Amino acid sequence: MSFEETRIPTHLWVEGKLRELSAQGIGVYVTHKGEKMDGLVLLKLSNMQGQSRLLTQQRDIDGVMGWINVFDDDVIDESRADDYIARAKDRDPDQWVIEIEGSDMVNPFKD
Repeated sequence: MSFEETRIPTHLWVEGKLRELSAQGIGVYVTHKGEKMDGLVLLKLSNMQGQSRLLTQQRDIDGVMGWINVFDDDVIDESRADDYIARAKDRDPDQWVIEIEGSDMVNPFKD
């Protein structure tokens, strides 16, 4: 069975993560729904004080999904993140955008 045959559809994966985070009292919002079956996710982690981390999914050479920073700087100004997100949605409307609020800006989607 190939990797593509075993992959969980993005909308189910996102829904499961949203429920998990909501149950933990973490503020999480889908600000753009992408392609239901295999849209990639852009993740904005906000400390609610004007700073953000912006992460995107990327596959390694073996096809394993991981997270990388969009920018060289780990923490950026929130307006810079928002500008990038707007451009990213124009370029790839199939991409999902999820925002998470938390002072530690830790990626809770990282398994």
